[in-house]
Amino acid sequence: QVQLVESGGGLVQPGGSLRLSCAASGIIFSLYDMAWYRQAPGKQRGLVATITRGGTRNYEDSVKGRFTISRDNAKNTVYLQMNSLKPEDTAVYYCSARYFVANYWGQGTQVTVSS
Repeated sequence: QVQLVESGGGLVQPGGSLRLSCAASGIIFSLYDMAWYRQAPGKQRGLVATITRGGTRNYEDSVKGRFTISRDNAKNTVYLQMNSLKPEDTAVYYCSARYFVANYWGQGTQVTVSS
């Protein structure tokens, strides 16, 4: 049974930082490309950052220079370090694991940026 479990969300003030984690089980983690998505109220889910199984990273323009995606294959975990957070970063954040046609999602973790 495949599981992706996100953690690390919460309430943070503008300018603050959070680190999200996504622990995977039931898959050969090192084979999968991993990604973080987010969905704000009333908006569609959108891609935030990706890291391939080879370690290549890509970011959505609005988070470049502020967010960093990383992975630890020994721990079957992908991370999203979020710095200089803005109110517009408020959303539910989801991790995704993809290998060819297989695509799995976590349940999401809420991030709220507010003073």
